[in-house]
Amino acid sequence: MDKIDVWKYINEELKKGKLHATLIDPDKQEPKIAGKLGKKFTKMGTSFVMVGGSTLESQQQVDDTVIAIKENTDLPVILFPSGARFLSPYADALLFMSLLNSRNPKYIIREQAEASLYIESIGMQTISMGYLVIEPGMTVGKKGEADLIKRNDTKTAVKFLLAAKRFGFQTFYVEAGSGANETVPEKMIESIKALIENILFVGGGIKDIKTAEKTAKAGADIIVTGNAIEGINDAKMKNIIKAINNS
Repeated sequence: MDKIDVWKYINEELKKGKLHATLIDPDKQEPKIAGKLGKKFTKMGTSFVMVGGSTLESQQQVDDTVIAIKENTDLPVILFPSGARFLSPYADALLFMSLLNSRNPKYIIREQAEASLYIESIGMQTISMGYLVIEPGMTVGKKGEADLIKRNDTKTAVKFLLAAKRFGFQTFYVEAGSGANETVPEKMIESIKALIENILFVGGGIKDIKTAEKTAKAGADIIVTGNAIEGINDAKMKNIIKAINNS
């Protein structure tokens, strides 16, 4: 399978407008179904597919899911891993994340160090990402042992990301957690984007057109939907993606 220069691809696509990314969790369905999801969301206009989840059990799950998706789409397939054990050489790139507000050094730097020799050996492209989880946080907040940023504490969110910017991270991801009933507040997104020019991913709880549009207009460059794909009909999801791309 040919690999894609994902960093170049994302930057070129962002010149055209805001992007939508589909997050597929290998633990939620069989690889064959994941492949069909990749094909379906490609037709809907998503820009790339992220693969990862907080409750994975094996690396084989990730391999099989990535292969199935790549057999069904020409879009980049990017790993969004929960740990060093869940990497796949078949993906096009890896979001090399540090969970900035975790209480556990494992999720800030130790898992990343554990994965580094393997990543080097397979020559995988990495995109550095400062990852911040705000309330309610959901499963990722619990699994990542995060001191959740309060929804009204924009100042703390900005301080974390400004510090991470000075460490040289290429991208940032601020999220409320998959399946959240509340999304990242617009004010927080606006304040972050006013001070930080890096590519900003936003996710968690984005389940309708109005929320997607507000999130994009507040400053999110890339909007990620994950659990939402399980409960939203195809016509509505297609319109959500279209609204993001047109923001």
